Amino acid sequence: MERRELNDLMAFAAVARERSFTRAAATLGMSPSALSHAMRGLEERLGVRLLARTTRSVAPTDAGERLLQSLDPALAEIEHGLAALGEWRQALAGSVRITTFSYAAQMVLEPKLPGFLLAHPEVQVEVSIDNGLTDLVAEGFDAGIRFGEHVDKDMIAVRVGPDLRTIVVGTPGYFTRHPRPKTPADLERHACIGYRLKSTGGLLPWEFERDGREYNVRTRGPLIADEVPLTLAAVRAGVGLGLMMEHEVADDLAGGRLVQVLDDWCPTFPGYHLYHPSRRQTPPALRALIDWLKVAG
Repeated sequence: MERRELNDLMAFAAVARERSFTRAAATLGMSPSALSHAMRGLEERLGVRLLARTTRSVAPTDAGERLLQSLDPALAEIEHGLAALGEWRQALAGSVRITTFSYAAQMVLEPKLPGFLLAHPEVQVEVSIDNGLTDLVAEGFDAGIRFGEHVDKDMIAVRVGPDLRTIVVGTPGYFTRHPRPKTPADLERHACIGYRLKSTGGLLPWEFERDGREYNVRTRGPLIADEVPLTLAAVRAGVGLGLMMEHEVADDLAGGRLVQVLDDWCPTFPGYHLYHPSRRQTPPALRALIDWLKVAG
């Protein structure tokens, strides 16, 4: 079998599984138009229609399904054989493309990634900062890092950080001028520093939970920003109350510069998770990075 024929069969299998030229092209590292042209050529050489195309979707025909069933075991063996070769290599090599948002890059990657790169000099890691929820497959990324509650259920997710908690804080001076809130509803009478989400353009909701019930509060205040340092500076200056990550203000709380309120209304939530598409074989470089970043529990 010619190399071109094998490549086209592997490309057909990708299109048939993804049911999308765009997603299949991203996994194959080629353009959708080139992939579509290759599929037409394969169909012409075989003399049978393998894919049913519409303006919005693509799906294998009966003949295509039959071919895919024959190809899957063979391609799996090829993939397994190539993966096994990697075990003979003493040093890991390859590239890993990761998408994440700025805060996760700061908290997860900045402390650990340099050490990983020093330990594995033949691995190249590309990090793309995107505050939206990027489609890994469509954009050609190997993995992403997000809060656990934002990871799609069809992804393999590995914890790379502990559970997190947002808390409400203000300065002692602020509370000399305003009574401390006893319930989330009391926040409607307070100056609250707002944070605008870059991913959606909406304001970060102030969410609370107690005794299994959730409470969302629409807050108002003198400042709305889309950068955490600016919101935190306003809170530290006594401008208003802030909904902040607990670990960000731990030193302020310990030093008495900030005071926490509504403590029993602020539960933890799933922290950072590295996630990637389900595969029979995870690339060795990605597997090594996951092992480096992950934490227990």
